[in-house]
Amino acid sequence: MSFFKKLFSSEKKETLDKGLEKSKATFLNKLTKAVAGKSKVDDEVLDNLEEILVASDVGVNTTLKVIERIEKRVAEDKYVGTEELNQILREEIAGLLSETNSGNATEFVIPNVQNKPYVLMVVGVNGVGKTTTIGKLAYQFKKAGHSVVLGAADTFRAAAIDQLQIWADRVGVPIVRQDMGSDPASVAFDTLQSAVAQNADIVIIDTAGRLHNKINLMNELTKVKRVMQKVVIDAPHDVLLVLDGSTGQNAFEQAKQFTAATEVTSLAVTKLDGTAKGGVVIGISDQFKIPVKYIGVGEGIEDLQVFNKHEFVDSFFK
Repeated sequence: MSFFKKLFSSEKKETLDKGLEKSKATFLNKLTKAVAGKSKVDDEVLDNLEEILVASDVGVNTTLKVIERIEKRVAEDKYVGTEELNQILREEIAGLLSETNSGNATEFVIPNVQNKPYVLMVVGVNGVGKTTTIGKLAYQFKKAGHSVVLGAADTFRAAAIDQLQIWADRVGVPIVRQDMGSDPASVAFDTLQSAVAQNADIVIIDTAGRLHNKINLMNELTKVKRVMQKVVIDAPHDVLLVLDGSTGQNAFEQAKQFTAATEVTSLAVTKLDGTAKGGVVIGISDQFKIPVKYIGVGEGIEDLQVFNKHEFVDSFFK
């Protein structure tokens, strides 16, 4: 496909290539072994490919979709050589991702909203890189020319408040915080009031990441939303779920739990640079029909990237 030949020759793409290196190497090594001695894609090759995709944490349901699409291509073309398999995989997975990730953004921009500021509420369990992702988002939005205010509404852990403060200081953006144990909805309310007073472009609200009691989590997030809407009537404009890509199938379970507790409108998948489980991005996007907006491919402040499906597929399979 032509778009694979028109990809960005940029530092961002090089970082993505490096970040997905472990996933790519593991996948391609297994694929090479699966087609060794084979001249065409037959049932045995497809069975082996199915095992490889599942082992790469693409997920069973998504894997079956991919295999069905390739089987259809093989049937239509009558003969498909194994040397063509990698290209067909790229095309079919890009097509699958396109069903949920319709956009092709490459920059950190916020959509126009009727009621400014744009409010981004961030959810996710502790340890997935949620606060770090918020800090990196604040940096990228500020770099893009937007004014940003952070809200430390994860008031159940002093460490979460302090960590967000460190990021606010590092990036140079204001933060609204209260003492540990304060009402999260109160923090969110104060944050939006402060942002409106400053005529800020974007507010990023951190929330607690406790999944041991889904009902409490649901009630808390619902209350935070309701209180924010007293200040900005259509807030939040985006509910971003942060998932740790290195946990593989556990990330699927977290997505299942959070989508049951609240309406999630976008995903950020972190820590892809330290794992061979990059296929989780494909599976989660497909299974939950929620667009992946950001991916983390390194520890540096610049290493949170806007997800671009064509770049991702190219880096994963090239």
